Amino acid sequence: MSITRAATPKPKPTFDISLPFGTKFSDHMLEIDWDIKTGFGAPRIVPYHALAIDPSSPCLHYGVQCFEGMKAYKDEKGRVRLFRPDMNMKRFKTSCQRLSLPTFDESQMLECLKKLIQEDKDWVPQETGYSLYIRPTAIATSETLGVSPPHHALFYVITCPVGPYFKAGFAPVKILAEDSFRRAWPGGVGNYKVGGNYAPGLLPQKLAADKGYSQILWLFGEEQYITEVGSMNLFVFWKNSAGKQELITAPLDGTILPGVTRDSILRLARSWGEFEVSERPYTMKELADAIAQGRLLEAFGAGTAATVAPIDVIAYKGSELKVPCGTDGKAGDVAKRLYKDLADIQYGRKAFEDWSVVIT
Repeated sequence: MSITRAATPKPKPTFDISLPFGTKFSDHMLEIDWDIKTGFGAPRIVPYHALAIDPSSPCLHYGVQCFEGMKAYKDEKGRVRLFRPDMNMKRFKTSCQRLSLPTFDESQMLECLKKLIQEDKDWVPQETGYSLYIRPTAIATSETLGVSPPHHALFYVITCPVGPYFKAGFAPVKILAEDSFRRAWPGGVGNYKVGGNYAPGLLPQKLAADKGYSQILWLFGEEQYITEVGSMNLFVFWKNSAGKQELITAPLDGTILPGVTRDSILRLARSWGEFEVSERPYTMKELADAIAQGRLLEAFGAGTAATVAPIDVIAYKGSELKVPCGTDGKAGDVAKRLYKDLADIQYGRKAFEDWSVVIT
């Protein structure tokens, strides 16, 4: 691996509540070229810069690109940690496979990523709630038009410091159950982190925002199965029809993104052994009935950006269904507990299996 350090380091932003998401990038980036004849080139860490790609590149015309979202955290001793990075590398690889992009050795890619984070470790905020967002990306860069597997590609990683998702503590969101647009479908790419999953959601998101809702609750099929909320996995905590407390989320049926936070929540909740934890299909009608009957206890989204995002209103068929949000009106007990447990693991305050990986 070659390292070319920035001649003039950038001024770092202030790590406070005003820190915007995804606008202030660190000094360096990782790049790895791939060619169908020679394979992967030598990884290189270089100063952050604009890319120069041919106007005919398939990433620009056919969406032959995928990415990951992960974070680095700094613990109380100043050590930098990654949270379950092996899962991100596995998902990154499967996304590449789905788009006929070259695949890679997951452990080697992770080692390259670690070198980048070590180089820019001063960009990782120390404060709880802050982190360094990491965006591994793969794009097809062949210099030709035509819908075919690429013969050139570029892998790169950029990073940016980010602040708390909720600027003033938990703030529950209002969501709109969407039955006109679809996020994903069987046999598609809903279970991969590809750009084509996100652009089609911009219009429905804007239409929902115009009505005063923060996110879309994606429904699927005539049965209106619940899938995801915005770009997050959705969890519901209720008393099910059998009268038992249950934490439920949609199963990984090929349309659901296998979120790292999703898997972590399932495993943590199962380790508690206090209620049923299920991955199974359930419908909007079941959820609406649970609300009407007073059986819904709380609901929240889960993802890398927010970790846990409580929901207090679901708009459905012209009505606003109220979702309980705990005694403070911000978040239920399960959401709060999960958020705290995950943060404690991410920042090294609590050990759970081998999820928190110290890299420097």
